[in-house]
Amino acid sequence: MRLRTQSEFRRVYSEGVRRGDGTLLIVGVRNELTHPRIGLSVSRKHGCAVIRNSKKRRMREAFRRTRENLPSDLDLILIPRLRTDISVDEYAASLEKLSRRIRQDLLRRESQQRTPNQPRGSDSP
Repeated sequence: MRLRTQSEFRRVYSEGVRRGDGTLLIVGVRNELTHPRIGLSVSRKHGCAVIRNSKKRRMREAFRRTRENLPSDLDLILIPRLRTDISVDEYAASLEKLSRRIRQDLLRRESQQRTPNQPRGSDSP
């Protein structure tokens, strides 16, 4: 259920859509699986290892609580904002909202890539 390898993270960062709010920045891309996966990225700017690990635990718990409500075909990287007072419930609400927006943006991007850039009704090359 998690992104683990450097190549998986690289693919999400290079191909993904970014959306954020005051709680999280999420980068997401479609996957070929039947369940969502997450990767966590908490930089040293957030503080010592104890603080960073605490944020990661809260984000993992938020994912565990909202997994059933998330789009089922996304790989997501969660990046917390530099706030210290974020609860699991805030992470969960943000994760649900932003993952839906990412899914919509990815579907919109795919539909634009499938349709040719010709005016409607013109069959000539």
